Amino acid sequence: MTTAKSVMKKLPEATLAFWIMKIAATTLGETAGDLFAQTLKLGYFLTTVMLFAIFVVTLVIQLRSSRYNPFFYWTVILSTSMAGTTMSDFMNRDASAKYLSNGADKLGWGPQGLGLGYPVGAAILISILLAIFLAWKLSGMTFQIQDIVTFKGEALFWAAILVSNTLGTSMGDFLSDSSGLGYLGGAALVSGALLVLVLLMRAPAVPNVLLFWIAFVLTRPLGATAGDFLTKPTAKGGLDLGTAGSSAVLLAILFGLMAYAHLQERKATTPGPETEGPEAAAVQPQRADHS
Repeated sequence: MTTAKSVMKKLPEATLAFWIMKIAATTLGETAGDLFAQTLKLGYFLTTVMLFAIFVVTLVIQLRSSRYNPFFYWTVILSTSMAGTTMSDFMNRDASAKYLSNGADKLGWGPQGLGLGYPVGAAILISILLAIFLAWKLSGMTFQIQDIVTFKGEALFWAAILVSNTLGTSMGDFLSDSSGLGYLGGAALVSGALLVLVLLMRAPAVPNVLLFWIAFVLTRPLGATAGDFLTKPTAKGGLDLGTAGSSAVLLAILFGLMAYAHLQERKATTPGPETEGPEAAAVQPQRADHS
């Protein structure tokens, strides 16, 4: 009978490389989401539908995988970041001149946005995220991502990821657009908060699982502010590199990191001669007999 301990791990460990890739994926999610919704003028509604469909496809591939695959995992993270960007924009924004630049009065087909505003949108997303964590807690399954090995546990994990990335986008846009801090000020504030979380890891009274999820949410507004800083006009405090160029560079960086993670995973799971026990040695004569 298969037990939880005999199932291959499906999710990575939260190492330094993990957080670097998370920030790269969330920054790309911001620039790519804006590329489809704003630069290509598909609008928040159509882009949200399209990117959510991509998220579902990538999630099915990840869930059907029998073990951790960096390409599958980080593709889902990227799709949640892109979908979270436009989901947040659709919830919080509207068709006012504040959000539609260059004199435009429409952006894509369908509703331009719900216009809830960042405080209301954030309150809704926080409520949904807390509900997911409550259901997770009541299920009795672990919050330690490296120990999640069941389909139900992984489904709860990805639901929390999608909502947390959407919430993080709202936080990042609020810091960049409405707080008065600007892109660099917002990024500096979030970076300071993340540094505090690193210091709290040494405090035994604070559970590392709680710190992980707070950090996971906070790296999203860091990516959002960084993405806006790269793409927004210089008049608004950005570098005006454009969504297409920034997305292409970030995608190349992320794929390079994914390839590196894949090689490291193969090294970790491929037994060397020094790790082969008597069972491995006993197999060799049997293979020779059948040749």
